[in-house]
Amino acid sequence: MIAKWIDYFQCEFKISKNRATKLGDYRHPFKGNGHKISVNNDLNQYAFLVTTVHEFAHLLTYNDHKNKVKPHGTEWKNNFKRMMKPFFELNIFPTDIHHTITNYLDNPAASSCTDLTLARALKKYDTNVSTTRIEEIPVNAVFALKDGRKFKKGERVRKRYRCLCLDNGNIYLFKPLAEVLLATGT
Repeated sequence: MIAKWIDYFQCEFKISKNRATKLGDYRHPFKGNGHKISVNNDLNQYAFLVTTVHEFAHLLTYNDHKNKVKPHGTEWKNNFKRMMKPFFELNIFPTDIHHTITNYLDNPAASSCTDLTLARALKKYDTNVSTTRIEEIPVNAVFALKDGRKFKKGERVRKRYRCLCLDNGNIYLFKPLAEVLLATGT
């Protein structure tokens, strides 16, 4: 199915290295270049598929409306729902993900990570278990990011955790599903 879309839309499809700020990206045709979609290579098969369909929904929305509609507006949501349907019919998702995606499709968000229920369901199938989600560690625990900075976890403020950077004293807010490394010897 995805191969058919790549061929039909003459899309350059790239599997990219991990990007911390996004799971995938769509670029509309510009200066003689065609559609471009990239998806991170570190996603599990289900997250990869959901992200790929998400980006192809952007492509279809652009083809239909150019830049005249919101990136995650009603038109995109309808395209995303329609493009996910064949994968449900193929029964490729485990029951828990199928159920969660069905609920998510009632009103899809700009990112699958924005919907914590969907993000948790997808993360259950990750093979990289060297990291811990910040929601799983206790308040006042010290953790580190991949770049080496160390933080002390604080209380939850609305949807995010307020954390103190031990390197510079600044306060940062972390999403519950942020992947961190438990610090040792601090």
